[in-house]
Amino acid sequence: MSTSASTQRPAVRLAEISDQPLRVEAVLDALDDPASGGLVLFVGRVRDHDGGAGVTGLEYAAHPSAAARLGEVCAAVAQEYDVSVAAVHRVGDLAIGDAAVLVATCSAHRGASFEASRVLIDRLKAEVPIWKHQLFADGTEEWVGAP
Repeated sequence: MSTSASTQRPAVRLAEISDQPLRVEAVLDALDDPASGGLVLFVGRVRDHDGGAGVTGLEYAAHPSAAARLGEVCAAVAQEYDVSVAAVHRVGDLAIGDAAVLVATCSAHRGASFEASRVLIDRLKAEVPIWKHQLFADGTEEWVGAP
């Protein structure tokens, strides 16, 4: 009987909100598993533009429930796709090029990890109460995703 990576160890290996620079190595270490044949990592970075306007920086703010909601989203994806999951989202002031979010999944085979990673980042953005405050080169600003 074969055993998938997600049934050997807890399916959610890392799910947190951090005010510190994100480390890809921490996510990879969390998903280190000899039963895993595929690991997919997505790094969301701060870009220098949005909607045709220059961006000079941004700030992420999280609702107090964000960490718990992130854990729920991770657990749901892990169960639906039979993968192990790691996700970390940064809050605070970020500069152009900084990593804002890291999501990764691992599984016995690559296909499940590719699918699960795409679903994980999409659900995180849609369901976890984290809001982006963008600062534009022309001096204007906007909140994205805020209620």
